[in-house]
Amino acid sequence: MTVQPSQLPMRRILLAEDDDSMRGFLERALVRAGFDVASFANGLEAYELLKQEPFTLLLTDIVMPHMDGIELARKASELDPELKIMFITGFAAVVLNSELASKRDTRVLSKPFHLKDLVREVERVLAA
Repeated sequence: MTVQPSQLPMRRILLAEDDDSMRGFLERALVRAGFDVASFANGLEAYELLKQEPFTLLLTDIVMPHMDGIELARKASELDPELKIMFITGFAAVVLNSELASKRDTRVLSKPFHLKDLVREVERVLAA
């Protein structure tokens, strides 16, 4: 018996990263790992797509123009409380002291990181 597409586990990632080269590296690594990735240069554009399509994981930089990653994650959680969230940041000292971080298993990956580490962390978040 074959599995119908609707029965397959969803592996869709919404990526928001304002650095063009970093976004490209992340997207390619995740696609090679078997994920369906939609990527945007800011939180506002990512949020607009999230209002229209379902995703498994929001992978977002924290510091971005137009809408930062914290605000994007908060709004995304309102739309889809089951959406998993993972932050990436170049600011190692960033601490998430928000209601969002306390309610869910939110992960923060500090730059620089190896792409293998990113894929491994994404797999862990999705398996949780």
